[in-house]
Amino acid sequence: MITASGVKPTVSVKWPRENFWIYGAIEPLTGKHFQQEYPKLNGDCFQQFLDWLSQQLGSDYAILQIDQAPAHTSCAINWPENIIQELQPPHSPELNPIERLWQFLKKFLKNELFPSLQDLRDRLQQLFEQLTFEQVISISSYNFILEALFYAASY
Repeated sequence: MITASGVKPTVSVKWPRENFWIYGAIEPLTGKHFQQEYPKLNGDCFQQFLDWLSQQLGSDYAILQIDQAPAHTSCAINWPENIIQELQPPHSPELNPIERLWQFLKKFLKNELFPSLQDLRDRLQQLFEQLTFEQVISISSYNFILEALFYAASY
């Protein structure tokens, strides 16, 4: 940008960023895991995930522990009958089993560079395919998590 002598140019720069979000749920006792990719973290995408998860569960019921993010607590969310929401306390991601899985998977992505978003998607898909039920159980079935879920389910 060219300006008059002594005038500092100011230009707003918006770096283009591409991203995607992985929504997920796990069952700590069996290691079953469910994940889907969505373009945004918002109520509409969360609703799509809930509807998809409900279909995956079939006639089974699930308690889905969620944080208090606006996308998860919107009044517009229509909770399927076979999914019961359980709000975790604020600022406590260590209580949510899926957060432990995300931490585990991020270890494999550390210091990797991806030339494209598709390469990252492919790598994540590879990690999910390699993930065993035993790994998910060992990551997510800590006694304090299981006890909290047990007591939440008894109400």
